[in-house]
Amino acid sequence: MNSNKFLTGRGRERLTLEEQTLLEDSSSNVQVVKTRKTLVRQGEPVCSSMLVVEGFVCRSADDHRGRRQMVSLHIPGDFVDLDGFNLRSLDHNVVAIGSAKVTAYSHYVLADLSERCPRLAESFWLSSLLDAAIHRAWIFRLGRLEAEARAAHLFCELHARLEMVGLAQDVSFALPLTQSDLGAALSLTVVHTNRVLRSLRERGLITFRNRQVEIHDRKALASLGEFDPAYLYASDRITPSGRPLDAE
Repeated sequence: MNSNKFLTGRGRERLTLEEQTLLEDSSSNVQVVKTRKTLVRQGEPVCSSMLVVEGFVCRSADDHRGRRQMVSLHIPGDFVDLDGFNLRSLDHNVVAIGSAKVTAYSHYVLADLSERCPRLAESFWLSSLLDAAIHRAWIFRLGRLEAEARAAHLFCELHARLEMVGLAQDVSFALPLTQSDLGAALSLTVVHTNRVLRSLRERGLITFRNRQVEIHDRKALASLGEFDPAYLYASDRITPSGRPLDAE
């Protein structure tokens, strides 16, 4: 794991140590939040933005029956709601998936940092652009892929993102999602999600057990999910087989 207080990634690895320290020292105290705690409710005014320090946080929207659609999933090192800086409220909920740690930056502090340090302002803007790129990938996944391919694409994305910040091994990573959570991310029922996970396991692609994902054939999983990590804009781009771009 990165030795900094907050993980690099999302463009922050391009900052100097002094700039990273300024970002870390400007945050509020790290808060431990309980499983399923709603951190921001849709439509409520917001005056700060959160950075995920540990655990997973999602954005979600509910229909009139209370059925949940997960619209993004954030890992350590991600800002969750920088869009609230200008919008002043969110059109979705922000919820902790499992226990998590987050730290807040008041919008006043973010404005001050942006004015004092243009490279930090660029980092905030890049973070928002990366969120938009990931959102487009999620739209593609839900709109064009079949159920098993959706799951394959999501597992590949999460592995690549966690690998970028030192939280994934070559073939495994922790994922504190239930099958209901996966269904909400993939637009599948719990029963259908269970069938998909069983099929992926029987095909020798992955095993998802006890909140741990183990990938048995990374290249085949990426092929099934039509996964190309280019939209993640890693500093050192990772190929679907898991090798550096220049090693293929």
